[in-house]
Amino acid sequence: QVQLVESGGGSVQAGGSLRLSCAASGRTFSSYATGWFRQAPGKEREFVAAVNWSGGRTYYADSVQGRFTISRDNAKNTVYLQMYELKPEDTAVYYCAAGSVAGSSRSYFTRLGEYNYWGQGTQVTVSS
Repeated sequence: QVQLVESGGGSVQAGGSLRLSCAASGRTFSSYATGWFRQAPGKEREFVAAVNWSGGRTYYADSVQGRFTISRDNAKNTVYLQMYELKPEDTAVYYCAAGSVAGSSRSYFTRLGEYNYWGQGTQVTVSS
């Protein structure tokens, strides 16, 4: 079992930055891929970024490519999402997820169903 707890959300103005953290419990966390997803009001949960178990491969949604950076520190059982140049459309609840992604191609890492464990979410609000 893996438990995930997100933190670092908040309210910022457009153009600002935030860093989200996802602290994991469980001895097997370092063997899992980890992703960030977000859900805005009235919309479906969508992929934001993912990192493989070692941190050597990262994947991003087109909408955040170049503005967000995902990283992980397996020694600390923590995954981060550094967000720069935030836009009002980035406003959402951000969720951390971990799972044994079935394949190695990008498409696997973007699928919600590949992730077995989810955090409770942290709110990010970007005002114009």
